[in-house]
Amino acid sequence: MDTLRAWRASYHLFGLAVRSATIRRPRIGVRCCSSSSSTAAATAGPSDIHSSTPTDRRRRSAASTSDKDSVRAIRLKKVEELRTKGYEPYAYKWERSHSAKQLQDIYCHLKDGEECKDELVSIAGRIIARRAFGKLAFLTLRDESGTVQLYCTKEVLTEDQFDQLKKFIDIGDIVGASGSIKKTEKGELSVYVKFFKILTKSLLPLPDKYHGLTDVDKRYRQRYVDMIANPDVVDVFRVRAKIVSEIRKTMESLGFIEVETPVLQGEAGGAEARPFITYHNSLGRDLYLRIATELHLKRMLVGGLERVFEIGRIFRNEGISTRHNPEFTTIEMYEAYSDYQSMMNLAEEIITQCTLVVHGKLKIDYQGIEICLERPWRRETMHDLVKDATGIDFNQFGDDVKSAVEAARHLLGISTEADDHVLVQTCPSVGHVLNEVFETLVEPTLVQPTFVLDYPIEISPLAKPHRRYAGLTERFELFICGREIGNAFSELTDPVDQRARFEEQIKQHDKKRASLVSRSKSIEDKGEVDDYSYEVSLDEDFITSLEYGMPPASGMGLGIDRIVMLLTNSASIRDVIAFPVLKVQH
Repeated sequence: MDTLRAWRASYHLFGLAVRSATIRRPRIGVRCCSSSSSTAAATAGPSDIHSSTPTDRRRRSAASTSDKDSVRAIRLKKVEELRTKGYEPYAYKWERSHSAKQLQDIYCHLKDGEECKDELVSIAGRIIARRAFGKLAFLTLRDESGTVQLYCTKEVLTEDQFDQLKKFIDIGDIVGASGSIKKTEKGELSVYVKFFKILTKSLLPLPDKYHGLTDVDKRYRQRYVDMIANPDVVDVFRVRAKIVSEIRKTMESLGFIEVETPVLQGEAGGAEARPFITYHNSLGRDLYLRIATELHLKRMLVGGLERVFEIGRIFRNEGISTRHNPEFTTIEMYEAYSDYQSMMNLAEEIITQCTLVVHGKLKIDYQGIEICLERPWRRETMHDLVKDATGIDFNQFGDDVKSAVEAARHLLGISTEADDHVLVQTCPSVGHVLNEVFETLVEPTLVQPTFVLDYPIEISPLAKPHRRYAGLTERFELFICGREIGNAFSELTDPVDQRARFEEQIKQHDKKRASLVSRSKSIEDKGEVDDYSYEVSLDEDFITSLEYGMPPASGMGLGIDRIVMLLTNSASIRDVIAFPVLKVQH
């Protein structure tokens, strides 16, 4: 009580604004629009959503910009006027006693019409809706935890305060409010406001309930507006934080140590992908943003740490789609004295634990399909999956690349003269052809969790040779909903073999790049050429570390963004990355 009286004395606090009684009660949920009805644009009708011509879009954009500028100018004048009256519209602090959810939980027992007069509460948040009926005004305040209604009467808030609030308070403003708790006659728990203060004056109107909430491009470009207008978006990032936390807990409970490795690297190794290149002025040399954390984590194994992991950002200068973002988050882990079978068990453990934390069960819905994550998960070899899907056993081709390419052309419907699938035509080995057929025909069908085992040695330069099958490696990839979620090996520890594999990888990369360039004149889309335009180099220091001796080990990388997509039922990777990379807006 004393604290609240002190607030009241120290702040020249004014109450809540009253709108005209003609304002309609907002629908359940968020009604985001400008409260300055005299200057804001008229709300567009539902039919406007489907205007698809460029002219319509330009007109709508121009009108929206004009309306926004008008609202901003008016609100800036309000800021100036508030300051001339002795009020600071950008506060330093507000003491809160409760969150909105805490109030809803603590006072849920109140009966309709009952007021708890003995206790005063203090809350703060953004005004997202309001309505007025003569001497009554109702505002919806939202904070991080949820919403609560602010109940205002002219009896409590003086006429002067009421007049001030009509003039100065807009939807989007952040306010602090204090008062008692009351449940209205209609059963709405409310803060019965005794006084309040503007904490932050919003200068721009929140998006209207049609275009502003459905403009996908704007949602990604202005994520902060997306989060205000769509509370479900905030929930996705809460779940993401919970998933990352659970992954970290699981790893630490199994004795793994979290380490950090360089983002800027002299050699962008550990995978084959086009890197981002930057220049270091003091060193006078090019550096690369990492495309994997693998090689430095393995150096930690050489140094004596037997269980290590890193959660971090990876950067690949490649295409953008619903599944790919140039920067993304992975966890890579390495365990000494284990093989890839251990990593399959670990992948199951991590993902099922995250699923239970988020959903409390192991059968979940993803885009209308039930996904069963109950263990154990399906385990099949790449050769068997391709054979089941196509009827062709690629083992029969041996080293006959030409025959394998002809078979792949037939399977994929590619004519002999076609240049629209040059990756198949330039495959240097049967293993590469097998992988192209797998990625095209089999991968999209792997909806339920499936470990695909034993990849060809030609496409697995860091994996140990299979102990039973020549030409294969002890490698698996995990697929769920047709997407690669993880990649793991029994790690290659022979430095001589590793050097030879790297050199062959560089040779094949250069050969494929030259072949693509020679064909590029007849290819309309140069994307495939660009994907191979980078240099692949050999990391000599990593080879040196292996020569000191790395223990037998297994390692795995899991795509955290794709795990979050799965567990939040998100169709696009942009929905789970707060600030995805986008094309420049002209």
